[in-house]
Amino acid sequence: MINSLKSYLKVGTVSALFLTTFFACKTATVQTTDTEGAKVEEKTAGAEMKMPIPIDENVKVGTLSNGMKYYIHKNAMPANRVELRLAVNAGSILEDEDQQGLAHFTEHMAFNGTTNFKKNDLIDNLETMGVRFGADLNAYTSFDETVYMLPIPTDSAGYVDKGLLILKDWASGVLFEDEEIDKERGVVIEEWRRGKGANERMRTKYFPTLLKGSHYAERLPIGKKEILESFKYETIRNFYKKWYRPDLMAIVAVGDIDVAEMEAKIKETFGSIPKVKNPAERKNFKTPLNKEPLAKVVSDKEATAIQLQLYYKMPKKAVTTYADLKENYTSELITTMLNARFEELQKQASPPFLYSFAFQGDMIGRDLDALQLYAGLREDNIEGGLSTITQEFERMKRFGFTTSELDRAKKQVSKRYEKAYKEQDKTESKRIVMSYVYNYLENQPIPSAKFEYEFLEKNLPSITLEQVNQMAKSWVTEENRVAVLTGMEKEGVNLPSDDKLVSIWNEAAKADLKAYKEKEIATSLIEEVNIPKKGSITNEVSNEKMGYTEFTLSNGAKVILKKTDFKNDEILVSAYSMGGHSLYEDKDYIAVSNIPAIIAQSGIGELSGSDMDKFMTGKTIRISPYISQYSEGMRGSTSPEDLETALQLMHLYFTSPRQDKDAVASFVATQKGFYQNLASNPNYYFYDQYSQLMANGSIRSGFPKVEELEKTDWQSAYKMYNERFANAADFTFFFVGNFDEEKMKSLLETYIATLPSTDKKENFKDLGIRSPKGMVEKIYKKGSEPQSNVRLSFAGEMKQYNPKDEASLNALAGLLRFKLIEKLREEKGGVYSAGAYTSVDKYPVPNYNVMITFPCAPENVDDLIAASIEEVDKLRNGDVDKTDLEKFKEAEKRKNEVEQTQNKYWLSTLQGLYYYNETPESIEKNKSILNDLTVEDVQNAAKKYLDTKAYIKAVLLPETTTEEDKGE
Repeated sequence: MINSLKSYLKVGTVSALFLTTFFACKTATVQTTDTEGAKVEEKTAGAEMKMPIPIDENVKVGTLSNGMKYYIHKNAMPANRVELRLAVNAGSILEDEDQQGLAHFTEHMAFNGTTNFKKNDLIDNLETMGVRFGADLNAYTSFDETVYMLPIPTDSAGYVDKGLLILKDWASGVLFEDEEIDKERGVVIEEWRRGKGANERMRTKYFPTLLKGSHYAERLPIGKKEILESFKYETIRNFYKKWYRPDLMAIVAVGDIDVAEMEAKIKETFGSIPKVKNPAERKNFKTPLNKEPLAKVVSDKEATAIQLQLYYKMPKKAVTTYADLKENYTSELITTMLNARFEELQKQASPPFLYSFAFQGDMIGRDLDALQLYAGLREDNIEGGLSTITQEFERMKRFGFTTSELDRAKKQVSKRYEKAYKEQDKTESKRIVMSYVYNYLENQPIPSAKFEYEFLEKNLPSITLEQVNQMAKSWVTEENRVAVLTGMEKEGVNLPSDDKLVSIWNEAAKADLKAYKEKEIATSLIEEVNIPKKGSITNEVSNEKMGYTEFTLSNGAKVILKKTDFKNDEILVSAYSMGGHSLYEDKDYIAVSNIPAIIAQSGIGELSGSDMDKFMTGKTIRISPYISQYSEGMRGSTSPEDLETALQLMHLYFTSPRQDKDAVASFVATQKGFYQNLASNPNYYFYDQYSQLMANGSIRSGFPKVEELEKTDWQSAYKMYNERFANAADFTFFFVGNFDEEKMKSLLETYIATLPSTDKKENFKDLGIRSPKGMVEKIYKKGSEPQSNVRLSFAGEMKQYNPKDEASLNALAGLLRFKLIEKLREEKGGVYSAGAYTSVDKYPVPNYNVMITFPCAPENVDDLIAASIEEVDKLRNGDVDKTDLEKFKEAEKRKNEVEQTQNKYWLSTLQGLYYYNETPESIEKNKSILNDLTVEDVQNAAKKYLDTKAYIKAVLLPETTTEEDKGE
């Protein structure tokens, strides 16, 4: 995970008293005009910059007498929910030599029996509340911390109390029973197994270089298999006793709660945990700086790409004052401009790299920051990509940035913080809660979004080009550099040596470089004189119950509008027409399915892709065309402020798609770089083969074939694109969000009603692609690690679509998930995770697929498949647990409650009504179907659709596996 300060500073409001003082000081200073006054102003501003960053007044922060800290924030998005977190300032870095992996193992044991919740009781209790294991209830362990995540409904008596009691048990009441420890060994080892592969093998080789001299290189959170298999019970209990203590913990509660009431509950629940006498020192570990550059090049036969990591290390600086915050903005401006340059280079006809992204932020551990870069290199231009990237750092150091670049970056950064400020009362609790976790763990500041935006707007103009360039120059140093290059072992691919990697990096300082230059860009997408003459709205029908309006425009296009207040600064956009690439032959599939991505990269009209990137700076617009199998259209989002520009862009995607041969060449080169080696990875290979199996070998399944991309007639592809977007009368447009309705109508008349149209109506073509019938067994062999992957699919056609059957199949998948976790994970210890998923579609004919999937050890494949099929047969035979069904229904109800307060839910729902020719009444009907679903309904669906004598079994085994290894 990439941590950056901006991720944690975007919520809440600042006190009126503070702002009054803040701006009174500013006003008084500005009024001074003489020389002495100027000195006073400078002195006042300097004093102001030393002020501490204020904590958002809406968060209650306190510390119990035992040392446990707490954070409480009332936030009603979503309503009737609270996000609870237990943050433990202890992770794998604190493990003794014989404890490697036990910080993470401890996290697992928190779900396997505590003082107040015996084995399985905890998960049963939470699932009864509608809290789903894995999806909602979860935890993670890293080098320096362990964090437990628990969302709880607040609208039922006792739920919050029970949630806090669970957190208390995790903090001080995990039982660590011998039998449960032994059972969990298998689960954790399966998680260890899941992480094996090329990336893990290469990481093992380069971590000692990347983290040279650091304890972090020796304490990966997953630990060592031999320790996980054999550690003594007391060893893990000792870790828990030593490091799980109140002075190393914080409780965070963000949600629809009463702050005072929650504070009282926290004090009552957690205050009784005794303070530890003579606690062990919680040491902070460091990663040393390095005078000479460090480099490591590693390769693996299963690697799928050549990836570069560059680091310019620097000591971490605490962000506590106004001056620190302003410096943080300066850093953000630099990386924004640097990434814009990288993106421009990537769009060249022959891009020097596949992607490149830089940021300034945490390295592993808490003592270092770094200017970091991650890039994907082309296998036919490895050294050229290295040179280009390192020379861009040198160009930044030598010449800095330009005034126009800085102006654009300021707009872009300002827009980010403005959006957070505008959405401060509509931000979901789960997006807020981790900011407090990291305030506790890493002392990251937690001001309100209002304070930060107003502070940014006040200080951003005073950040000068000279200051930006001076900071950028200071980052690019001779010392404290680390380079890592990972790649595939493949004939014709020649990775440089460690020394060569350093040499190329060093050569950048001697390169003959010129300062960055750019041309002037347009100020609008459509000039005033070219704005279309308005069409009209010819019909308007409102659905009061669902709160949407359907318009018919003068060119025949339909528009569906739903105004909401779920977000202040969001409008979601979608449009579709039936047809898609199903109307074209297989030989045209690659061309017609990929041309929208090329057009999106090409720009619009006279503006190239890079010109468009610059033009869009400071605008919140994401609109892109697509052509899928059965439809074509556009999807994206915008802000109310940028709505007209977004509609202009949609208009131009219909009427003036830009043909750019450089964009075509760049796209093909980039796609080739991404896809040509994917099959080297066992899991990618398995996904590709399984997709082709389920589509009976159709060319329209699996990953794109590189050779097909290279020989595609892209000129014909443009013609196909124009055909798909030639008739607006065949399109339905959707806008969901916060818009002015009268303004929207006017814009629709200008930009949508004026799109070209005909009387022609199209539908998709049934290509006859179906899943295989009967009992199908496929074994695929790939990879060298002892890893397997299993997919069991019950798929086929439905005689006719039935919403009750779909609800029953969804419930079946939910019940299967419960049983698979119980059987395969908890009882057998054979998997880390197991899933069951349902998909039902009406097109091209009504069809369904219920899929069971899990990774496991090769020797356990047959046993776990047999156990899975046994659980399916139990459901078919009527062994349906009514309690499990009620838990599933409660979880669905809770999920739906939250989703119905989101724009994306309503966009999806409304588009589904039109796409599938359903009626608005069907939505309420489907809800009642779920509520009324019975054990008999589920059993009937299992008998009807889950035939255990005719299903698809696909298994991935390592290449070296024998039948004996597999357990046959």
